[in-house]
Amino acid sequence: MVSSKAETVQEYLETLPADRREAIETVRQVVLANLPEGYEEGMQYGMIGYYIPLDEYPDTYNGQPLGVAALASQKNYMALYLAAIFSEPQAEKKSFEGYKASGKKMDVGKSCVRFKSIDDLPLDVVAETIAAIPVDMYIGIYEEGRKQFKGG
Repeated sequence: MVSSKAETVQEYLETLPADRREAIETVRQVVLANLPEGYEEGMQYGMIGYYIPLDEYPDTYNGQPLGVAALASQKNYMALYLAAIFSEPQAEKKSFEGYKASGKKMDVGKSCVRFKSIDDLPLDVVAETIAAIPVDMYIGIYEEGRKQFKGG
C-alpha cells in the first residue's frame, strides 16, 4: 500500500497527478457531502481519513481515532476504504446491490472499493454508502466486535 507523508488533506491532494487529484477530489466531495454528523476528515495512516475524533470516542484498541472510511491513491488504482460498511451486513448488501444496479463492475479489495477512474464509481451509491453508518451505529458495531474478540 502506498502511504503518503502529507500532514494535511490539501498537501496530500497537491502531491497527486492531475487526473488522480481530480478523481480523488470528486469522491472526497461526495464523501464530505454525505458524511454523517460527528465524523471528521483528516490524514490517517497516510490517506485521507474519515473518523470519530478521540475527544468524542477515545476507547479504541490502538489509541487512534476510529476510522469509518478512507480515500487513497495507490500505485495501480485509487481506493475508497469502507471498513465500517463491510462490518455491517445490511449496509454491505445495499452497497453491493447499488453497484449491481448501476451496471458498473465493483472491484473489491480488502475493505475497499478500487477504481482507476471516476467513471468506475457510481457516485450515488458511494453517497448512500457513506451516509448509511451514523456515529452511534458505528460505535455499536465497533464495541460489539471488541466484545466478540475479547470473548464476550
